[in-house]
Amino acid sequence: MSKNRNGGFSETGRREFLQMSAVSAAAVAGLHGDRVSARLNTGDTTSEDLVRQLYASLSEQQRAEVCFDWDHTTPEQGLLRTHVSNNWHITPHRVVSSFYTPDQQELIEALFWSLYNPEWIPKIRRQLKDDAGGYGRGQSLALFGNPESGPFELVITGRHLTIRCDGNSTPHVAFGGPVFYGHAAGGFHEAPDHPGNVFWSQAVRANEVYSMLDGRQRRQALITNSPPEEDVHFRSGNGFPGIPVSELSSDQREKLESVLKLLVEPFRAAERQEALNCLQAQGGLERCALSFYESDDVGNDGIWDTWRLEGPSFVWHYRGDPHVHVWVNVADDPSVKITTAG
Repeated sequence: MSKNRNGGFSETGRREFLQMSAVSAAAVAGLHGDRVSARLNTGDTTSEDLVRQLYASLSEQQRAEVCFDWDHTTPEQGLLRTHVSNNWHITPHRVVSSFYTPDQQELIEALFWSLYNPEWIPKIRRQLKDDAGGYGRGQSLALFGNPESGPFELVITGRHLTIRCDGNSTPHVAFGGPVFYGHAAGGFHEAPDHPGNVFWSQAVRANEVYSMLDGRQRRQALITNSPPEEDVHFRSGNGFPGIPVSELSSDQREKLESVLKLLVEPFRAAERQEALNCLQAQGGLERCALSFYESDDVGNDGIWDTWRLEGPSFVWHYRGDPHVHVWVNVADDPSVKITTAG
């Protein structure tokens, strides 16, 4: 892509960018005008290509503030690129701010939306509007490593947001590392049916599995108190809370497989497949257990707002009280370490 003498993209380069970027025009209509009416998967450009383009466009001053060594650590967060939290800013500069040029802002926006399933973009837009005032208002980024010469990972964070792009250069893990998503659709304390929450359908589907369990199975699956939501570190051994998936009937497992499909659905195709590959490497759903928690029952209606699907190196923790928080940690090796903060 050609650049002008000031380091921005020329008009020819801008047209190439819009033609090759990774978001469908229909899905992003109204996001950033025609400048980011790019098309998802209509060319050869990937999310990783957009990271490289962004890196190449950054000035030395910008790199000094948002680019870090691969193994950069902090006293509070440890290895920074593996940290995850429900509400944080990995660097102080918002993605829509004077810190980035207009061309860079367009590039970051296209990159951000390219990390999602195009069908989910309207829902993610809704979540960002409710939780942060919209895209760009409360999100920041950091880039670890060098995307031009070695392993790299771009991390974008904000309220109810941690998402990554690593080009599969982070060993053993899906999504580039642990991720977080959430939504407070109707205020901090949501009603029992979580009206307007874009992720509540995942809990509805999980509760459909619970409704299929017999009495003995329900006693196994239902646990009094939920663990700390940020506790998504991998446990050693094979004993996980709840009912082992191996004890489910064929129709119950089929329903649980539909839950798994819905869990990974918001993410881009490459990440969905990588997560499923990691799960298969550790033995698949058969090695996992499903648990529901009485302590977080909003409205005391017996619809379990908090639940968890867990295996040797797979944790998907869904907390629905007082609003939705979802913590995700998936790998093909249970020795992978992360840092978290509630």
